[in-house]
Amino acid sequence: MRNTLPLYGVNVVDFGQYIAGPAVAMILADLGANVIHIDPAEGAFWKDPANAVLNRNKLCIELDLKDDEGLAQALSLCASADIIIENFRPGRLTKLGIDFDRLRAEDPRLITLSIPGFASNDSLRKEWKATEAIIAATSGVFTDMGYNRVLMGCNPSFSPLALGSAYATTLSASSLALALFAREKHGRGDHIEVPVASALMEGLSYNSIVIEDMPDRYLTMRQHEIARRHDEGLEMNVSYDDLQEFLDPFFRTYECLDGRFFYVVCPSHRNHAKRCLTLLGIFDELLEEGLPEVDDLYVPIAEWSGETSIGVYPLPSNWAGKIAEKMKAVFLTKTSEEWGRLFGENGIPGAPHRTTQEWVNSEHCDQSGLIVTVDDPIYGEMKQPGPLVWFEECADAMCELAPRKISDVSEAAQYFSERPAYSSAPSAPSAPLAMAAPSDNLWLKGVRILDLTNVIAGPHSTAFLGRFGAEVTKLDPTTAMYDPLIGVLFSYQTNIGKSSLLMDMLTDEGKVIFEQLVKDSDVVVINAPERQVEALGLSDERLKSINPDVIFCRLDCLGGPKRGEKTDYIGYDDIIQANSGIMSRFGGEQTPEEHAHIGTLDVNCGFAGGLSIAVALYHREHTGEALRARTSLSSTTNLAQIKYSYDYKDRAPFDEPSGRQALGYNALSHIYKTQDGWVYLDATEKDLEKIESVSGFAGLSSMDDTQQTELISRMMATNTSDVWASTFQSLDVAIADIKSIEWLREHYTRRQDGKVGIDLGTYAFSVYDEHPSGHVTTMVDHYAIRPTCGQILSLAPTERFGTSSRRILEGMGMTRSTVQRLIDKGVVSEGWSKYYLPN
Repeated sequence: MRNTLPLYGVNVVDFGQYIAGPAVAMILADLGANVIHIDPAEGAFWKDPANAVLNRNKLCIELDLKDDEGLAQALSLCASADIIIENFRPGRLTKLGIDFDRLRAEDPRLITLSIPGFASNDSLRKEWKATEAIIAATSGVFTDMGYNRVLMGCNPSFSPLALGSAYATTLSASSLALALFAREKHGRGDHIEVPVASALMEGLSYNSIVIEDMPDRYLTMRQHEIARRHDEGLEMNVSYDDLQEFLDPFFRTYECLDGRFFYVVCPSHRNHAKRCLTLLGIFDELLEEGLPEVDDLYVPIAEWSGETSIGVYPLPSNWAGKIAEKMKAVFLTKTSEEWGRLFGENGIPGAPHRTTQEWVNSEHCDQSGLIVTVDDPIYGEMKQPGPLVWFEECADAMCELAPRKISDVSEAAQYFSERPAYSSAPSAPSAPLAMAAPSDNLWLKGVRILDLTNVIAGPHSTAFLGRFGAEVTKLDPTTAMYDPLIGVLFSYQTNIGKSSLLMDMLTDEGKVIFEQLVKDSDVVVINAPERQVEALGLSDERLKSINPDVIFCRLDCLGGPKRGEKTDYIGYDDIIQANSGIMSRFGGEQTPEEHAHIGTLDVNCGFAGGLSIAVALYHREHTGEALRARTSLSSTTNLAQIKYSYDYKDRAPFDEPSGRQALGYNALSHIYKTQDGWVYLDATEKDLEKIESVSGFAGLSSMDDTQQTELISRMMATNTSDVWASTFQSLDVAIADIKSIEWLREHYTRRQDGKVGIDLGTYAFSVYDEHPSGHVTTMVDHYAIRPTCGQILSLAPTERFGTSSRRILEGMGMTRSTVQRLIDKGVVSEGWSKYYLPN
């Protein structure tokens, strides 16, 4: 069945270790590529059951690259490859004899990928031992975990999620699919670098954005309390229970009848909040008590008819407290599972808090293909995450995942020699001869995308593709679905580089315009559950009748390759965080807490959407077949939890670090206080001899974990972070001074200069002094993907919604008078408001 998959016939050599490199190759293998994974002679660097997941669908061999014969065998396999992947420190693989420049000179069609921890042009950090935790510590992960952690005084705090690798994996896999697409057109490969730390910064883009002079209406109760305590010199020591009273009633956890918890996420959407209160039986009661309702949330607050409204986030404290008290009482009347079904079946975003073990073994994951069973040669029947992205035409085949095959070099050579010829796929055009890439080598030049998405994940997928030259038209309804906080503030990043059209596509005139837009598009994208596809006229039959070559991409919350009991439930990032165990791990089972602040999973789901589109574009170029691409927040959470999201008989307990008191994995991998700050030490037992050579650390190897923690804590407090970092780095022991995103912005921000900052090293931010919103805005650059030949665009900042409505329609051949008539009738609009960001 693998010959039906979109990357069938693509050969990949995977030199990767730990997560990012092997995970990229895993995704390619899941999509049908032939992958040979090469470990060193002594075996994988990382000894973990997760390797069974990361190396599925692969042929796994061991080679000693320091031996002439082993190197020759590796080079022979590379000579048959389309793609080669590595994730070592810059230059390490070249020193072992695998020189990407030489290999690409010999075969110009070869695509190579390097995923270093820090950028190869980062003179300060490129030689650091860049473990997952070191990258997180250096990139603000442990200091920018949201307003909750600030108020509770948990700063810095630890997260066991491999976020850097997760973001780098999706971005890297996307870059390879895009490079394959470009190669189909001009026959040349490319070398691509994706530093994990840079990918992580793009993933944390909602934590790093700064919008100066933000109107007060968008500041939450938590932000006001942080500011108050700061101004009055008060300690940040709010308890978990007291913290709950600073949360919006439509964006918080509630205890249920079974003593377990339920997370509600209904802010900023009038319909969701009203459905929630109606289901709970308190909507009419609140109306009787005077709950106001404002018709137009896109005018300044001074023009409102009341002090607040359902569908506004954040609510003022008086109404937030009143609504929350009523909701708390009602939630205690049913179990968390009962509330989960009621919310899901009534189109309300909410989910019970569950552990990762419960998620992996849930009926929905099993039904939907979000979790599949693989018969691993070591662990036996093993529950593993399903594919990250899939296609409706071959979804069943993508769930048929083969276990890793532990083999030898002779079988590996035969494996590649039996690969199909490059152009053997049905109806495939002949492979082009390698030629010079165009001077403006934009991988997606000429690709047109119609974007019907909202909030973060969906629009982030198309914004991501814009940097490679895709032309994106953002189509939104004439009446905003969300209040300005989600509807506009999020768009600062999700709609960058897009042209905005506001139109009611369900009117007769709107349907005609929509069909013309589809005719002119290569890709149509939406984020919505399956049940909404037919109602919106987005069925495969209708779209293909309009444009047989159009690629349709859909993202949702709980969808998988197959239907499950929760397939049609709606939801956001926070919903799947709660349901999949992330919140229980981060905050603790009895005190669950959202991970970070905004977009932990959303952004990577957007990258995954971009990946699915890139693969579909390659497949269409290669075979002529247009696919329907899919991904979801649920499949993305499995990637974020790749170290934990599996199960098998006799598996060790799911006891990874959890709760806000966790500061690491053990004494050697831990956050420590220094004289002037904090460091993260990420050593292993193999490093003990080197650590004991440092004055004051003698005897460490003879101590238990508690004693080691006490000694290291005592020693670290005797000197500065810089001294300890320099001392241990000189011994090649992994350590880093813990930095905040604010510190990174202060040191790596410049005025927006029309470039994406790839030449600046690992970190790069731009200040937009003349942002269309009128607010000076600082954002992370779109710089993580770094091709040698391909070009990356610095996109124009997000325009006000509706700015391009008239231009787009006139560009389709409509007269000015026709466009004006549509505007007068309300079919088309030039803005939700005369303000970019209402105050």
